[in-house]
Amino acid sequence: MNQKAQSSPAVDADYMLAPVPPDARRPTWKQVMVWVGFGYVATGLFIGGTLAGPAGGAGVSFPMAMLAIAIGMGILFVLTSLLGVIAQRTGLSLALLCRYAYGAKGMNLPMLAMGLLTLGWFSAITGMVGDIWGAFIGNPSGIVVFDPGRLGYQIAPITLEVFAACLLCGLLFTATSMSGMKGLERLAVPVAPVIMLIAVLVGIGMLDEGGGLGSFVAASSQKHGLPLPSAVTMLVGSWIAGAIMGVDLFRFCRNARAVWLGSAACFLLTNPLLNIVGYIGTVTVGEYNYVSWMLEKSFLLALAGAVTWTLSLWTTNDAELYCNALYTGPVLQSCGFDVSKKQLVLVAGLAGTVLGALGFYQMFFSPFINYLGIMAPPLAGPLLADFYIKHKGRYDVRELDQQPEFNRAGVGSALIGMVLGLALELNQWLVAWPNGLVALLATVLLYLLLHPILSAKPRPLAEKAS
Repeated sequence: MNQKAQSSPAVDADYMLAPVPPDARRPTWKQVMVWVGFGYVATGLFIGGTLAGPAGGAGVSFPMAMLAIAIGMGILFVLTSLLGVIAQRTGLSLALLCRYAYGAKGMNLPMLAMGLLTLGWFSAITGMVGDIWGAFIGNPSGIVVFDPGRLGYQIAPITLEVFAACLLCGLLFTATSMSGMKGLERLAVPVAPVIMLIAVLVGIGMLDEGGGLGSFVAASSQKHGLPLPSAVTMLVGSWIAGAIMGVDLFRFCRNARAVWLGSAACFLLTNPLLNIVGYIGTVTVGEYNYVSWMLEKSFLLALAGAVTWTLSLWTTNDAELYCNALYTGPVLQSCGFDVSKKQLVLVAGLAGTVLGALGFYQMFFSPFINYLGIMAPPLAGPLLADFYIKHKGRYDVRELDQQPEFNRAGVGSALIGMVLGLALELNQWLVAWPNGLVALLATVLLYLLLHPILSAKPRPLAEKAS
C-alpha cells in the first residue's frame, strides 16, 4: 500500500481529506481506551433491560440472554473488525474509502446518511445527559421550556434545568471534540477504567438489593416469550451503525492487531457488560438504568451517578461529533466548498445541542435507533464487497482521485439494500433474522452482481472537470 499520495494539499491533524501516514498512527493502548469509552452508551443498558422483559413483558432467561449477547456482539465484533482493517491498511476515512465503492460524487449518498445519523446520536446523547441532571436537580425554578405533551407525546415536560444542562453539556462536548483524535484519547484514557469499574460495582449492588444471586437466577428463569433470533436482532441493530463509524477511529491504528483489540474492547467487554448490568437491574430492582437507581439512594451516590454518566457519554458524544465532521467535510469539498473540520464540528455541535435541549432524545430516540439499525447497515455493503472481493483486500491510495464520479453498482445496491431493510421491518418478513444484517448481506451480493454490468472506468477528477 502506497500511503504517500494525498487527496489534498491541505492536510489537517485529523487527515479529513488524506490518508493518515504511518508516523501519525496512535499507540494501541490509547486506541483501546477510546473504544472502551465509545462503546459506553445507554443503549447497552436499555437493550439489556429489554432482554429481561421489563414490566412483565416478553423476555429471556439469563442463560438465554448471555447466549443472545454472545451471538449479537460476536457478529458486531467481526463486522467492525473487517471494516476497521480496511481503514487501518489504507489510513483513509470512511468518506474517502467510499470513493472507491460509490464514486467521487456517489460517496455523498452514504456520507449524508451517516452525517444525519451521527447528528441524531449527538442530539440523543446530549438529551440523555441533560435528562439525568434534570432528575438530580429537580425543577426548583418551576419553569417549563417546552412541553411535548402539546404535540401528543406522553413524556415529561422539558424543564429549564434539563434545558440548561443540555446546553451546557452540549457546548462542552463540542469544545473537546474540536481537538480531534488526540482530544478523544485525552478524555478516554482516564475515564474508561473508572466508568467500567463503577458499572461492575453498581451491578453487584443491584444484585445484592434484589436478594443475591440465587434470587436473581430464580426470577430470571421466569422470563420467557422473546425468541432468541429477536433478541439477537435487537443486539445487532443497537450497534451496527457504530460498526460503520468505527472506520474513522481505526485508521489511526498502527496494525491490524490494534483493530481487533479495539473492536474487542467495545463488543466483547464494554457492551456486554452494560447489557448484563441492564438485565440484572431490570430483574432485581425494576430499573435498567443504573444511574436512575443511584439517584434514589443518597445525595452523594446520586451525584456520583450523574457525574459518571456525564463522563461516560462524553467520550461517546465526542466520537459522534468527530465522525460527523469527517462525513460532511468531503461532501462539501466535492461540491467546491472548503470548510475546516473545526468549523464543521462547531456547526454540528451547536445544532445537535439545540436539538438535544428541545427533546430529541425524549421524543424520537426509540424510533430513531430502530430505523437506524435497519437503514444504516447496507451502506457498508458496497465497501466490504469492493475491498475484500473485487480488490482482494488492497486499495491503491494513488488512485483515490481517479475514481469515476459515480460507481453505479455501489449507489444502486446500497439504495436497494436500504429499501429492502425497511420493507423487511414494515412487513415483518423474515422475523427470525436481524433485518439490518439481512439487508447488509443482500447489498454485498447485489454489488457483486451489478458491478460487472454497471462499472465505469476510473478517470482523473481534473479530466472530468474539463
